[in-house]
Amino acid sequence: MATGECIDSVVQRTDTAPLVSIITINYNQAEITRQFLESSALLTYSNYEVIVVDNASEPALNTLIDLQPYSQLRFIRSDQNLGFTGGNNLGIKEAKGDFFFIVNNDTELPSTLIEELLKPFYGNENIGVTCPKIRFYDTPDMVQYAGYSSMNMYTGTAIAIGYKQTDLGQYDKPGITPFAHGCAMMVSRKVVDKVGRFAERFFLYYEELDWSQRIRNAGFLIYYQPSASILHKESMSVGPQNPLKTYYMTRNRILYMRRHCSPFQRVVFYLFFAGCVLPKHMLAYVFRGKLKHASAFAKGVIWNLTSTSISPV
Repeated sequence: MATGECIDSVVQRTDTAPLVSIITINYNQAEITRQFLESSALLTYSNYEVIVVDNASEPALNTLIDLQPYSQLRFIRSDQNLGFTGGNNLGIKEAKGDFFFIVNNDTELPSTLIEELLKPFYGNENIGVTCPKIRFYDTPDMVQYAGYSSMNMYTGTAIAIGYKQTDLGQYDKPGITPFAHGCAMMVSRKVVDKVGRFAERFFLYYEELDWSQRIRNAGFLIYYQPSASILHKESMSVGPQNPLKTYYMTRNRILYMRRHCSPFQRVVFYLFFAGCVLPKHMLAYVFRGKLKHASAFAKGVIWNLTSTSISPV
């Protein structure tokens, strides 16, 4: 993991407020990241640092925007693109906080977000992760995430609750949820100390589902906190129709199941995927003329056939 320069600003710890390390990744999105930093500068929480991991952007982020006005900022330049998993792991490694707020740079943060996300930790020592309600930036009355359903261990699907539903307050009840959302998750340091960081093998997509599963296996709870809410400019990094997304979603769906299924569940999933998912997607891509997506889907499957290791690295 190669890194270049690191710009640190001194962040004072206080006796009353734990230090929160806000970690975000920039990949060729200077203006989006600038907007994120402007948003984070309005936070009312008293003790936080912002860590921006520049994931081998060209040109480097700090040559495009002035980082000096952001007094809480720590800038870390990586010489290679480490993906979502590796970039966040680098940020966590360098972070000084008692809590790590992992958040996409294409979000806008309300001023009281940190306070609201910390509240559940004080009420239950078993809570290891909290997540806000996530709404779409372009349609702020529409929900993207209000918790997750359980994973179907025979089909490899888990559904974000409330996805693309109008927010009428029906998802304003807090509570335990099976999975965090990688767009925004507050993680206690004790979780990382016990469970470890993201599995870098995932690189992009499904990584938060894998981490959530490992976190729950270790005895921690994941909590949905709707009093905290953010706006998300979805798919700014790879684009909503990018074949790269098709590749990693396919590859990592299978990888997740390989890592977490029982032998019987794995056999059923393989039969379901081979008999239903694979022909359905391949035929749909071909008939729609999306040959690059068909190729990406096939490569995601082939990667799992040729990769025997399911280790975290």
